[in-house]
Amino acid sequence: METAATAATNQPEPLGIFERLTNIFFSPSKTFNDLNRDNSWWPAWLLISVFAFLFMFAVQQKVGFEQITRNEIAASAKTQEAMEKLTPEAREQQIQMRVGITKGISYAFPLTILISGAIIAAVLMGTFNFGLGTEMSFNTVLAVLFYAWVPGILKSILAAVSLFAGADPEGFNIRNPAATNIGFFFVRADHPVLHSMFSWFDVFAIWYIILLGIGFSCVTKVKRSTATSIIAVWYIVIALIGTGWVALFS
Repeated sequence: METAATAATNQPEPLGIFERLTNIFFSPSKTFNDLNRDNSWWPAWLLISVFAFLFMFAVQQKVGFEQITRNEIAASAKTQEAMEKLTPEAREQQIQMRVGITKGISYAFPLTILISGAIIAAVLMGTFNFGLGTEMSFNTVLAVLFYAWVPGILKSILAAVSLFAGADPEGFNIRNPAATNIGFFFVRADHPVLHSMFSWFDVFAIWYIILLGIGFSCVTKVKRSTATSIIAVWYIVIALIGTGWVALFS
């Protein structure tokens, strides 16, 4: 009886939604340990989506989707070459079609991040469960992932602030909107491979990797260093594939 009472006393207090979201910045272990009690992932996903919409509002107000589209075309030599072969009327039709696609993708961000998160979570669940013998559920992996991505709202804020502070619309890069990596300082049209390669060395990406390492160590018995190394290796693989893709098609 006394042992059971002592164990109950030593159990950490359950966290509310607000506490989970704030602790991810100041005491992430508390948030991730609480996922063992309740693996709800939707509050983190919802917060990320809200700030993404705020960022897109800033983009629409200060840059516009047509300018974003024209910037994307200017950043790709092959796309520019293809566009130059069209008549002025056909070129304008292509641009307007691309504007519509860009706008649709931008405002479908909550769905996009949900789908991409589900794919990444499935890969990580397979890696940990089959590779290391853990027994994480899909919901738990997804919760760890989305809570680890919560600090990304700061990047959305930084990018929005830079736009309202007077960033050049013609130089705006929707794919790399804030100076949180070295790639930001390379002109994508002139140095596409260097821009891509150094964009992966991002302050927030490193933050995500560290948080994911903490998160997976909290919901499994895997050492934090091992969990972090696994996440880092996967990130490097994706970075190499992404940079190779740019080198192949730029």
